[in-house]
Amino acid sequence: MSDAPITYASAGVDVEAGDKAVELMKASVRRATRPEVLGGLGGFAGMFDASAIARMTRPILATSTDGVGTKVAIAQALDVHDTIGFDLVGMVVDDIVVCGAEPLFMTDYIATGKVVPERIAAIVGGIARACEEAGVALVGGETAEHPGLLEPDEYDVAGAATGVVEHAAVLGPQRVADGDVVVALASSGLHSNGYSLVRRVVASAGWQLDRQVDDFGRTLGEELLEPTRIYTRPLLELIAADGVDVHALSHVTGGGLAANLARVLPTGMFARVERSTWTPPAVFRTIQDLGRVPQADIERTLNQGIGFVAVLPEAQAARAIELSEARGIRAWRLGEVATEERAQSAGLFADGVEIVRGAKGVEGGAVQVVGSHPAA
Repeated sequence: MSDAPITYASAGVDVEAGDKAVELMKASVRRATRPEVLGGLGGFAGMFDASAIARMTRPILATSTDGVGTKVAIAQALDVHDTIGFDLVGMVVDDIVVCGAEPLFMTDYIATGKVVPERIAAIVGGIARACEEAGVALVGGETAEHPGLLEPDEYDVAGAATGVVEHAAVLGPQRVADGDVVVALASSGLHSNGYSLVRRVVASAGWQLDRQVDDFGRTLGEELLEPTRIYTRPLLELIAADGVDVHALSHVTGGGLAANLARVLPTGMFARVERSTWTPPAVFRTIQDLGRVPQADIERTLNQGIGFVAVLPEAQAARAIELSEARGIRAWRLGEVATEERAQSAGLFADGVEIVRGAKGVEGGAVQVVGSHPAA
């Protein structure tokens, strides 16, 4: 046994490095703000002036929390840390928009084996830029050093956000009607789900992250690290647009398209989704082919090129598509919604095709994904 004194630093925690990281991230965090934010970085709690909520008729608070999952392993392998924040923000704040709420503020949490100030500042800088793009204030966060639990170059990130919506404006199954249509909004790529499958496929094929892939027009690593698209502002504008009455939104994350769409349909309602309306981008085909992944499995795991779907009246679909594409997000009519009774009588149900009913504890509607994708 050594007689040398044991300090916090010798145990693996460098408080001074944490302080330096805070100094490095201050400038980027200052830009991720809103007029309602009180105080500055470094307080025990982030403060947000909620007096505007008092003027609402029946304000409903909405909250969400999430992480990035094993996509952080790609960032760590490439030593590129300034984009993973977009994945975190997208997974958190865009879940809030699903119910029609405007996300107001967010906090983040980073756990790492060793605080490297420049790396932590890069991570938080990405989070701050994504919050700025979404119009969300980054009001606080925490960085924790966990030596012995995580390797020095390992880290994980998580976050939580809060938003608000008038009760009368809440979107969801209660608004969905017979005859509605489903409009797809394109993803920017894999986003932040399914990376355990993706990484297993890539490792099994022996592909390295620096491999140039012609179908991607860049390296494998660059494709896998493509940031999650932030839909917050385009969707809030769509909800508020004249001539558009959005009934429901669904964020296509873990579980895939069918399961997440089923969550926002009422029981007794059916959506038929047509694969013929889009071709998944090259990265999805590559992963499926490399791993010989069954169609049903890849559709339950990856977004297949669709990051969000909107359910709204058929007559308004063209306007919704126009507004989305004006914001640089490709959109198209994906399918139709009917009562199960009408779907049966109209022959909308496809024989021998899986019907997904609800997901994640939600007893929602039914969804079938039918047909084949057009060739690339």
